[in-house]
Amino acid sequence: MKQKTIKNPVTLSGVGLHSGKQVRMTIKPAGDNEGVTFVRADLSDRPAIKVNAANTVTDERITRCSAIEAQGVRVYTVEHVMAALSGLGLDNVTIEIDAEEVPGLDGSSLEILKALEQAGIAEGEAEKKIFAVQEPIVVANKTGTIVIVPHDELHVSYTLDYDHPLLRSQFFAQTVDAHSFATQLAPARTFCLESEVTEIKAHGLAQGANYQNTLVMSVKGPLENTLRFQDECVRHKVLDIVGDLFLLGYPVKGAVYATKSGHRLNRTLVKKIEAQRQKYNGAWTPKIAPAGHGGRVFNIDEIMKILPHRYPFLFVDRVIEVEAGKKGIGIKNVTVNDGFFQGHFPQKPVMPGVIMIEAMAQTAGIVVLTSGAHNGKVALFMSISDVKFRKVVSPGDQLLMEVEIVRDRERTAQVKGTGRVGTDIVIEAEMTFSYLDAQYLYN
Repeated sequence: MKQKTIKNPVTLSGVGLHSGKQVRMTIKPAGDNEGVTFVRADLSDRPAIKVNAANTVTDERITRCSAIEAQGVRVYTVEHVMAALSGLGLDNVTIEIDAEEVPGLDGSSLEILKALEQAGIAEGEAEKKIFAVQEPIVVANKTGTIVIVPHDELHVSYTLDYDHPLLRSQFFAQTVDAHSFATQLAPARTFCLESEVTEIKAHGLAQGANYQNTLVMSVKGPLENTLRFQDECVRHKVLDIVGDLFLLGYPVKGAVYATKSGHRLNRTLVKKIEAQRQKYNGAWTPKIAPAGHGGRVFNIDEIMKILPHRYPFLFVDRVIEVEAGKKGIGIKNVTVNDGFFQGHFPQKPVMPGVIMIEAMAQTAGIVVLTSGAHNGKVALFMSISDVKFRKVVSPGDQLLMEVEIVRDRERTAQVKGTGRVGTDIVIEAEMTFSYLDAQYLYN
């Protein structure tokens, strides 16, 4: 694929969502390999800020937007315009702006997308530079988790969970291309809870926000507005991830699994992806390890070909970073729709400890049964020891289960498992399995 820019300049004007200042933004064509550059046209020396991981601001005080900085000059709230560029597959543009913040417009990427489409898309001569994630990356903080694993496209899954009757355990997943971005993500607007408004304003933020460019969610729905999608809030979270990932300055291929993450954690992921690209000597689109080698990823369809478990007793959604017969990481997205919550403290849902153990056991089953030494076998529990339940797991959490094969013999295997939510260990256990012929299940 060739790199792309726009054919003609396009100008958008509006108010910054957080600064409240009037701003004019002009997006112009740029040449091959120039990337995306912001120019502060309001300053006398017109400083240029190149979009890349190094210029992505990591200041922890910036939580409700993303920013870039160079030469001590910043541009804030760049994620919606970056998402539009990414969605259209644009590589090279120059963005002149006469204030410190991108115009908020309607709080989504829709107006920016339409303007860029009207400007026209031009193909360059240079090859497009895309980095394909080669190894799983996990970033987490006290409230959120993001995992990105090798994948042949950009696919984003997000689990949203707020203490709000309309925003509990919303889930959305989308493979991102020009069509899906335009129809499923670009119209999704930024949001906040009605209960947060006073605090946000007290911190000097949202000075340009109103009920038209921000969904202010009350217990009955958005104030003075209507939803474009029933799950618009979680879609906007996916939009933010698409925009923040393009702060790398290049498109990326990988499957993203995010739970309760925000801009700060997204930016941490950006830094980790760039570090991995440099680890691979800056190579673009290097080959993903073939099946049977370290780093294998198993999606739900492949899991069901290996394990006999089925709904409602299949408790692992994906297994990543598999070194066959050695170790792996399982992912279980915990949602309020899981059947066990109907009877396990429905007033205050808590994931049963035995279900967590079973989820770890199923992750271990993928690892031991893909080693090649146990073809045609199933792994059955023999014993469990040293179990420690350390923290509660609730709807909206993402349970990451790390399993390591301690000893693997012809008829038995010993496995050590650890479950985490974010940075917190929630369960530990040692398990022993026995191998039986798979035909046992049908006798």
